[in-house]
Amino acid sequence: MQEQHLFEYAIIRVVPRVEREEFINVGVILFCKQQHFLKGKFFLDKSKLLALSPDLDIEELEKNLDAFTAICNGKNIGSVIADLDLPSRFRWLTATRSTVIQTSKVHPGFCADANTKLESIFSQMVS
Repeated sequence: MQEQHLFEYAIIRVVPRVEREEFINVGVILFCKQQHFLKGKFFLDKSKLLALSPDLDIEELEKNLDAFTAICNGKNIGSVIADLDLPSRFRWLTATRSTVIQTSKVHPGFCADANTKLESIFSQMVS
């Protein structure tokens, strides 16, 4: 049996009109300390988003989600957040906020392979 590692994940949501609290799941962020793993994955269903909010700026949303992913990967994008260690970046990205891009509460679990688990959660919750 493969060794199981504790992981944490959150669902990335787009909330076009924060006051209405309607959202669409667009991605997943997953952190596993033992595997030194932090990765985010997203997919924008543009027709679904525009049906919920016709005036949503999809291009701006994509730029913000790209920055979110870059921070996950620790890419130097001119942000001090991207320079933090993995746990700190995960906590910062999953902090509660009232913006168009939000995350769910953080959920824990155990897995043998963090990347496989990310793909599994993504297929269940997003695609």
